[in-house]
Amino acid sequence: MKGRRHPVTILMADDDPDDCMLAREALAESRFANDLHFVSDGEELMDYLYRRGKYSAPGSAPRPGLILLDLNMPKKDGREVLRELKADPHLRQIPVLVLTTSKAEEDIYCSYYLGANSYITKPVTFSSLIEVMQTLSKYWFEIVELPSQDIGD
Repeated sequence: MKGRRHPVTILMADDDPDDCMLAREALAESRFANDLHFVSDGEELMDYLYRRGKYSAPGSAPRPGLILLDLNMPKKDGREVLRELKADPHLRQIPVLVLTTSKAEEDIYCSYYLGANSYITKPVTFSSLIEVMQTLSKYWFEIVELPSQDIGD
């Protein structure tokens, strides 16, 4: 089965610059041709989604088709972001994949309870991260049907 291949904006929220760099490289290595944006904490993520502050200029914050969310970030953590995002009728249909170092059962349960679409523990090696990103890209952008990014804009 061959899915539709159209560019999708991915928004990654992670306060670790090394993890962001590795994710960018892993996505490039997996020949993943989508638009990737980064924010470093939950407040910045919400500013991006609501196009506030430095994201208020037209075109500076394209609506994401997928959010990769770290749970443990400063200012506003991933749990707070999930709660806020899934309560907003204009944002709740954006798929959110929790991508975090935590393997704690309570974090997994809480993430799904708050509306996460997937929970993935960050791989420890770069080759494993590439494999995860290849699998994510195939699943989310070739197999799954995502809502149009124009809806709700």
